Amino acid sequence: MRQQLKFSIRVVVKAGTSILTSEDGKISSRNLARLGGAVERVLKAGKQAVLVSSGAIAYGMQAMGFLKRPKEMARLQACAAIGQGKLMHAYEEFFLSKGLTTAQILLTRDGLEDRTRFLAARKTLEELFSLGVLAIVNENDTVATDEIAFGDNDILSVQVAHLVGADLLVILSDVDGFYLRDGSRIREVASEAEIDTELVKHLRDKRKEKTVGGMRAKLKAAKLAMRLGIPLLMVSGHEANSLERALAGEDVGTLFHASRLAKSSRGKWIAFSAARKGALTLDRGAHEALLKKKRSLLASGIVRVRGAFERGDVVELETLEGAIFGRGVVRYSSRDLAQITGKKSHEIQAILGYKYQDEVIHRNDLVLWG
Repeated sequence: MRQQLKFSIRVVVKAGTSILTSEDGKISSRNLARLGGAVERVLKAGKQAVLVSSGAIAYGMQAMGFLKRPKEMARLQACAAIGQGKLMHAYEEFFLSKGLTTAQILLTRDGLEDRTRFLAARKTLEELFSLGVLAIVNENDTVATDEIAFGDNDILSVQVAHLVGADLLVILSDVDGFYLRDGSRIREVASEAEIDTELVKHLRDKRKEKTVGGMRAKLKAAKLAMRLGIPLLMVSGHEANSLERALAGEDVGTLFHASRLAKSSRGKWIAFSAARKGALTLDRGAHEALLKKKRSLLASGIVRVRGAFERGDVVELETLEGAIFGRGVVRYSSRDLAQITGKKSHEIQAILGYKYQDEVIHRNDLVLWG
């Protein structure tokens, strides 16, 4: 598996605030140059790259003389507004000196939850690739709220990797991979079950004043990447050549294998990016028909409807016990479903006065995993 990393063409590199700062918590020009140099060498090797970079809030805090990360959303947003331009200016100066043009892309979660905006962002990034421009992505913290924020740039980097169809996501960490409490490095992780049953026992997150994520966030990102079919490699961001060594297939960091369950691009969007507007609880017969018989979802198999949603929205599917096992695009609103839940398909016309289709969710609009 390691040797296959040599053939990665499109790579997303994520650098957190700690990669850009020195031990005193201040932005380090030396660290930024080290990161920039590593990305430059990836590009010079003929690969395509996107850099997902934190640091705007840290730049803003430094400009304002704040020693601790503010807790108030308005002040965090203000720091981001102050620092984002400074962050991009620093990157622009470095990469311009190497003959490379950069572009800034700021995203929020709701921007990727909408399919039209998701595709627009993808088209922009594809055009930047064709122009040979390095896209530098960050969360749009100046407008992000608790409801629309990714939470940390580890999750954002997975979404960006999904957005561009990356062959590999590299998360630059403070340490060279995931370490157990006995000091041994986990070299490869083959399944989500390994994360849930083994790795979580060894978490030792230490929160930092200018950062949001930690090892727990990285494991969450790794699980999401695995589900999306994207290999994720966690390596040290403090070593000058760790990225090159990783892409050469050397034994560095921790590699999380991609799931082999094939999904279409639209299916991945339904499963992992789209906003979930509600949930449908299914009886055991419908649950089995979807999972084992590859059927579409009919109204007769629905037991309960939660949430308010319209036709064309994405909803979650859950068992009678409350376990979520899939998502899909509904062809009837929650108002309609409240009337036809548990009914046969031939009864829909008489109940509603109209009928779109027999299926509440067509097989082609379903993504299942349990």
